[in-house]
Amino acid sequence: MAYLFTSESVSEGHPDKVADQISDALIDNFLAFDTDSKVACETLVTTGQVILAGEVKSKTYLDVQQIARDVIKKIGYTKSEYMFEANSCGVLSAIHEQSQDINQGVDRANKEDQGAGDQGMMFGYATNETADYMPLALDLSHKLLQELAEMRRENSEITYLRPDAKSQVTLEYDDNNKPSRIDAIVISTQHDDFDEEALMLSKIKKDIIELLIPRIIGKYPQYAHLFNDKIEYHINPTGKFVIGGPHGDTGLTGRKIIVDTYGGKGAHGGGAFSGKDPSKVDRSAAYATRHIAKNLVAAGIADEILVQVSYAIGVAKPMGIYINTYGTSKVSLSDGEIAKKVEDIFDMRPYFIEQRLKLRNPIYSETAAYGHMGRKPETVTKTFKSPTGETKSLTVELFTWEKLDFVDKVKSVFGL
Repeated sequence: MAYLFTSESVSEGHPDKVADQISDALIDNFLAFDTDSKVACETLVTTGQVILAGEVKSKTYLDVQQIARDVIKKIGYTKSEYMFEANSCGVLSAIHEQSQDINQGVDRANKEDQGAGDQGMMFGYATNETADYMPLALDLSHKLLQELAEMRRENSEITYLRPDAKSQVTLEYDDNNKPSRIDAIVISTQHDDFDEEALMLSKIKKDIIELLIPRIIGKYPQYAHLFNDKIEYHINPTGKFVIGGPHGDTGLTGRKIIVDTYGGKGAHGGGAFSGKDPSKVDRSAAYATRHIAKNLVAAGIADEILVQVSYAIGVAKPMGIYINTYGTSKVSLSDGEIAKKVEDIFDMRPYFIEQRLKLRNPIYSETAAYGHMGRKPETVTKTFKSPTGETKSLTVELFTWEKLDFVDKVKSVFGL
């Protein structure tokens, strides 16, 4: 039976994403100068104010105020009329030392015995309905906002855009569980003030439909067949959206965990990613389970796979691994039997996850907007500067959990 499914995304200027990006910039700077840093940093942003709080164990010292301001400037909050501006906002730090009670459960004399930084369950998901093995509605939602942000920075075709925005895509699936068309698109974008609200609304809707959508179709021709003249568009449906960003809505780290993962497909364990170093399995194990799910689907084990792993705080070995192929398995094994083989292929102890995915590097700022999953693995050089004037340039691999580097091994183990 045909059905509708919806996912949403938010731009880098959304207040919750501003908070995520500041928290992950702090992680990157700590790891750049001390790879053994233990960090759990939360950020709150509101009108003219940034508040940093959390626990840190590190050998390095950072100018956290300047790091926050640099992030805000890069996002685009650079005008006083936004009521939240990089150079003038207040930045209050309430970061303190990590609890020794927690640390003693994580650090071990033998690094391989490193315990999980917290209890909990983490999920990874993959589907072959897109080339990057992501759910299509979320993929489109992200791409709409990434392209809108590009247009804002170009400041040529559309000149009134401000940083805050949200998108939502509703897809119709056919009887074979395949996406057949886009049913509805919702986009709310912050904008400069207009003299006439009616003129403003008509112009924004016209620009979105006639400028943004054709750019999406041109850049991603594989999705062209999904667009049709029956799409229901809701563009800035509440009307005026001048007041936005942290002035319009207080932002907090970790409040967009479904946007960060699979848009409501699969499952989520509830733990946020941003602001956490990789000893926190909320983050590292979620990346590792995505890596497993993607490689399994790419190897042809199933069309769609959910992977769950769970931990006890301070214990290295997971409580268990669960696999759900949603009845799409291509191998003559039960989901439980698939899980047993997965345990043999992927070592899910925290230290081995860190090593396999190279997570002790400053690679997290790039994850903090437009999703942690489904992104392109690439090698980049990043430069960091400490308050003492020390400059460090590091070449790092981004989105290592998106690599299809275990496909051959999976095929071998499963006899494919």
